[in-house]
Amino acid sequence: MRRHRRPTALPALSLVILAALIGCGRAAHDPPRRLTPAGLASSTRLPRRFLPTSARDTAAPPSLQALVTAPTEDRLLVVDLRSGRVTRQIPIPGSPGYVATIGSGGPVLVASPTADTVTMLGGASLHPTTVLHGFAHPDIPAIAPGGGYAYLSEGAPGRVAVIRLTDDKVVSRPFVGAGAHHFAFSPNLQQVWVALGQSAATIAILTTVVSRPPPPSSVWGDPGHPRLVGRFRPGYPAHDLLFTPDGAQVWITSADGPDVGVFSAHTHRLPFRVPAGPPPQHVAFDGRYAYLTSGYGSRIEQVSLTTGRIPKQAAAPNGSFELDAAGGYVVTSSLLRGTLAIYNTRLQLLRVRHIAPSAQDVTLYQP
Repeated sequence: MRRHRRPTALPALSLVILAALIGCGRAAHDPPRRLTPAGLASSTRLPRRFLPTSARDTAAPPSLQALVTAPTEDRLLVVDLRSGRVTRQIPIPGSPGYVATIGSGGPVLVASPTADTVTMLGGASLHPTTVLHGFAHPDIPAIAPGGGYAYLSEGAPGRVAVIRLTDDKVVSRPFVGAGAHHFAFSPNLQQVWVALGQSAATIAILTTVVSRPPPPSSVWGDPGHPRLVGRFRPGYPAHDLLFTPDGAQVWITSADGPDVGVFSAHTHRLPFRVPAGPPPQHVAFDGRYAYLTSGYGSRIEQVSLTTGRIPKQAAAPNGSFELDAAGGYVVTSSLLRGTLAIYNTRLQLLRVRHIAPSAQDVTLYQP
């Protein structure tokens, strides 16, 4: 595995913590749930990132916040986007790394790799409600489309833990391969792609589909019990990955090259690449655009989802790896400088705030 250059800006972090950071209700035996061909059943609420453009490309509400993990401080920081001020500091033991939410008043999950725990925080209050134990180096949490389940990669044993959010129970732990790290859901939750490592030669593919009746019938799915159905090699060491909002493509960033590959979700062919800067890169989608960061290249760029053209790019604090985009904002957190950079969707810099010695992950959240 290629190791990233160790920056001199973080002398206080140990090699173990730095490697971990950079990386970058139904009962368990209920019958499968029905997923419509267009996605999920109409009674479920989709996470913000999967809503149609018209539903989220509106003026940012006053309460829109950034949740940022500060691993060296054992805290989750709540930042008001309009002022850039840290409005709350929530203690989270165990060097909190990655944070996940559906973005609109739902649960928040924070993985703590050195404590082998996941902390659950409740809705608008953001008060810790449950601490789940028994994981093996929990890496990346994410809430699945529909909001009923959270998935969590466990790198050391090569598993994906599935947590049912109605009762905070782990209902399955399918094996995908050693080094399980970043992963991505298709919008209809029929596929989950998992990068096997921070510099992954192989992508594991899970499915939630139980059976597939002839079209135009619905598809029976069981998101609580995904199963491994295949693997593929993108042809370069992969780092981060994300399905496009229509589910047709998967953008896979590189761990050792300057380009991001855009793959067909069905054929796994590579129609085009996007130059993004020194690796590793990370990706987020909002509306008609992708946003790509190059933390070591100190830049962020806006990319057309359909053509790969780059209409805008901007400077970012060194070490700005992780990012999110929603509600008229694009934000990126700097692992190396401890800053949060806040942009509008045209990548005009609104403000940069130093919020901690190290700011690892960021997600946008509206109570």
